[in-house]
Amino acid sequence: MEQKKVALVTGASRGIGRAVAARLAHAGYAVGVNYHERRDKADELVAALTASGCKAIAVQADVSVRAEVDAMVRRVEEAFGPVTLLVSNAGVAGQALFQDVTDELWERYFAVNLNGARHCIQAVLPHMLHEKAGCIVTVSSIWGQHGASCEVTYSCTKHALIGLTRSLAMELAPSGIRVNCVAPGVINTDMVQVLGSETLHDLAGQTPLGRLGTPEDIAAAVAFLASDDASFITGQVLTADGGFIG
Repeated sequence: MEQKKVALVTGASRGIGRAVAARLAHAGYAVGVNYHERRDKADELVAALTASGCKAIAVQADVSVRAEVDAMVRRVEEAFGPVTLLVSNAGVAGQALFQDVTDELWERYFAVNLNGARHCIQAVLPHMLHEKAGCIVTVSSIWGQHGASCEVTYSCTKHALIGLTRSLAMELAPSGIRVNCVAPGVINTDMVQVLGSETLHDLAGQTPLGRLGTPEDIAAAVAFLASDDASFITGQVLTADGGFIG
């Protein structure tokens, strides 16, 4: 009997996560739309998906808190069944000179961006291991491959996510579970809008394809890695950056 397609997308109320959740829902997944604070945005997305005939629920959790993650996964399982696809997308970002990075900032970035992925993976993994099937997609960044001035903390967390992805893929491959990563370039979301229009214009100019990426560009990459078309792909980082880092 074929498993139900159930996806959990973290950080899905806005930006990349929102586009990923919508893409997967329209591809036939029942989707848990995780949010931390923006319940209004998560509910708005769920309402739109439900109105179009898709299955989705909003689930609140701070992914840095294991108990909240465990409760979130139980909520999705109660609604739709075990999670067969995890998209670990929730993250925080910002700019600061390294000498100004406080303990609080450093620890928060690692708590959300790296520990959050760990918590979510460990929460969904038991059923995947039991079934010897499942798919995990992490969301890193080109700054996790290349590094970025004034974003040392963020880059460190995203480098670590790539290490987690590649190592976990090797560990889980004998169990039939695939683990891959998408590394977005400069994507036109609220997170990068804070850089200002002049900087964004410059970044678009530095991108060989001549534009910023869209959340839908990244959603397409995630959907591919989650699909049967990628059934022989694991432990890989798919860079979607318009050629930015070459």
